[in-house]
Amino acid sequence: MTIGDIDKPFHRRLEASKAEPTVSIVIPAKNEALNLPRVLERLEHDFHEVILVDGHSVDNTIQVARRLRPEIRIIHQTRKGKGNALACGFEAATGDFIVMLDADGSTDPAEIPRFVQALKEGADFAKGSRFMPGAGSTDISRLRQCGNYFLNKIVNAVYGTRYTDLCYGYNAFRRDCLGVMELNGTETENCDETTMLWGDGFEVETLINVRIAKAGLRVAEVPSFEQCRHFGASNLNAFSDGIRVLRTIHAERKRGARRSARSVASSQRDVGTSWSVLSTLSE
Repeated sequence: MTIGDIDKPFHRRLEASKAEPTVSIVIPAKNEALNLPRVLERLEHDFHEVILVDGHSVDNTIQVARRLRPEIRIIHQTRKGKGNALACGFEAATGDFIVMLDADGSTDPAEIPRFVQALKEGADFAKGSRFMPGAGSTDISRLRQCGNYFLNKIVNAVYGTRYTDLCYGYNAFRRDCLGVMELNGTETENCDETTMLWGDGFEVETLINVRIAKAGLRVAEVPSFEQCRHFGASNLNAFSDGIRVLRTIHAERKRGARRSARSVASSQRDVGTSWSVLSTLSE
């Protein structure tokens, strides 16, 4: 340590002395053999690990993944739905930072450094948004966009957040956030690949966003551009999944006392003592 370093705040010296954070990429996939080349071939960085969570695919999704990226970790989800696949992938991840990436090619791997940088700068949760300057989407329909807009308004009003895009699955977070999310991927009693518990569907994105807000964690929105999937059709249903999202907002409000993130988000914070640890309020 130099004399100049002594004058720096302790947490700044601590961050300067740490190695780069390790990053886990979690990709839920079901019958995405045709789309995986577009995703895996664009993962140019040397990440700590890439985890593909197979959703009981009946095509050669697993074989394609292993051919394109021999070191990839393949795990199998325990139930049904994107939420369950993500929960299983998160539980298997060992990196300091965890990035959620879709297997259909709609989320661009080239944007990952933006999310990682937001976390390195002190955010606990880096939330992708299609509705910020520099962002956009060629995939979202007018109906889904309207639904997302009104659901987003409800969450902001109820939880004191300032989200611009509620139902988007491109996010990254510090590993300690898993304790806040409380997702359950390991429950297998009386469950099989046809079982779908609450939080196992597309409502998982809202569930995560709401629980992050209720915990008062530091959120940084990151502009992201969503592409259309190249092959196959999405399993998302605008009406039924919208109802599940609305029920999630209501259920989470009843589940615990409302905790507005507005004042917490504006408070000065220091990053954790290691890359995976949540940021803490400054004295």
